[in-house]
Order: sequence, then C-alpha cells, then structure tokens
Amino acid sequence: MEIRISSLDKTYPGGYHALQNIDLTITNGMFGLLGPNGAGKSTLMRILVTLLEPTSGEVLIDGKDIRNHRREVRSMVGYLPQDFRFFSRLKAWEFLDYAARLGGMSDRRERSRRIDEMLTSVGLFDFRNRMANKLSGGMKRRLGIAQALIASPKIIIVDEPTTGLDPEERIRFRNLLSDLGRSDTVIILSTHIVGDISSTCNQMALLNEGELVYRGTPDQLVEGTRGFVWSAVVTQEQYDRLKLDYPVISTIPSGLGWEIQFVGERPSGIDAVEVAPNLEHAYVHYMENNFRHWDL
Repeated sequence: MEIRISSLDKTYPGGYHALQNIDLTITNGMFGLLGPNGAGKSTLMRILVTLLEPTSGEVLIDGKDIRNHRREVRSMVGYLPQDFRFFSRLKAWEFLDYAARLGGMSDRRERSRRIDEMLTSVGLFDFRNRMANKLSGGMKRRLGIAQALIASPKIIIVDEPTTGLDPEERIRFRNLLSDLGRSDTVIILSTHIVGDISSTCNQMALLNEGELVYRGTPDQLVEGTRGFVWSAVVTQEQYDRLKLDYPVISTIPSGLGWEIQFVGERPSGIDAVEVAPNLEHAYVHYMENNFRHWDL
C-alpha cells in the first residue's frame, strides 16, 4: 500500500493558501505528521479521505487517483477527524455497528465479534450499552478511535487522536496503533503533540504554514539538533535575560534560581552543560531557526 502526493496545493475561498506544493510518499507502517496548529495538517488529512478537493496537484492511493476513485478510496480508509461527531441517540455498540456496516461488514455475527473486540481494545466494553452522548470526553475519543478501526481498513488516518485522553489512555492508544503498524497497513498520525510521534513513528514529516519543511526519520531530525541543547542552573536575573533570546524547554525551581533546559547556540557567561537532544528539542530548535528546510 502506498500514498503518493505530488505538487498538492489547497487554496480556500478568500485566498488563504492552506497547502503549498506538497510532495510526499507514505508507505506501510506508522507515519507521523507533525506541526503547529494551523500548519495545514487537517486540510491534508481531509483531502486524503476525499472530504475536500485539492486546488491542484495529484494524490494516488494504491495507484488510484482520489478524484476519480472516491468510492474505492473511502472503502480502504478508516478516519478519526479532530472534530469527531456521533449519533447521540445510539448506544456505544450501536454506533460501532453502524460504522461497521458503512465499512462493508455485512455479516451480523462477524460485526458483533468485531464490535466486542474493538470495545475491549479501547477499554469501553463495560460501557457498551451506554448512550454515546453520556460518555465522558475521553471515552468519546476512544469510541472515535474504535470506529476508525472497526472495518480493518488498509489505511488509518487519525487527526489529533490523543486530544482529551489521560496518560494511561494515550499509552493504550499508542500501543494499539503500534500493533496495527506491524501489518501491511498505512497509519498516518497527525498531531501537534511531539510525544505521540516519538513513541510510535519511524517516518515523519513536518508541516509549517502549509509547507512541507522536513521529511525523514525522527532520529535524523533529532541528530540535527545535537550540540544545540543545554542545561544550566541560573539566577532569576540570568533566566529573565536568557529567555529573551532562547526557547526554554523546561524550568525547575532550584534554590534561589532555576534549573533550565534551553535550545540554541551555547551562551556566554553561563555555565551550561550540553544535553542529549530528543524529538521535542529538535522540533523547537527547527521551528525557531527561520523554518529553514532540512531534506535529510
């Protein structure tokens, strides 16, 4: 399975340029799409699931142009949008039954088995008879995840999937996607939460202001930040001065001052120790450096 995106542009009425000349190939496994809010991630996801027409360019899914094969493409895709909605008059299991039938599962016994399997996977089996609108915010998000996966799609696209999930739920969801990523399935995880990418994805892209500014592995992005992450214990005065010129990643009270981590060139006048970078450091460093393109 392959998604090939070529010269993709999207301009909304009024002239807002949401996507600009996107070229990207995505194959089996977990793929992370990272970027700040407003970067164009949701626009790209909606184009991939045929809910939005591109202004120009081409998207091929399994060799099929999405403009000419909308029905076939939709049958291959499971989608969890950022603004997930459901029918409030349905119970949790009834909603999943509806989603399974939409996904082409005609055998009632097989649907029932699959519904129980998915409810168990997302921790909602004990709430299967609860009305969907009576679920908590986190439970509703988990129900959305279940409906995206219910028909065993070849492509799974999830937009900001861990919004509203507590840490335990987030870990459960990451593990669920990781298990699916071992099969011949394309999984696209679109998020602004760096931890969701670093924990699950071996390939990623970075969008900013509608442009694709990085594509490669998380490790490559992190490696480009080596020598630019620092830790120091500073006074309040030093901290106030430092944060004017450097993005500060973390601050912990320490005696009469602060123990901080920050990203950038090594500062003068401060006893700073180099720190091994992680993906969060790399993301902040990249976004702070004039959005210059890394094509690794």
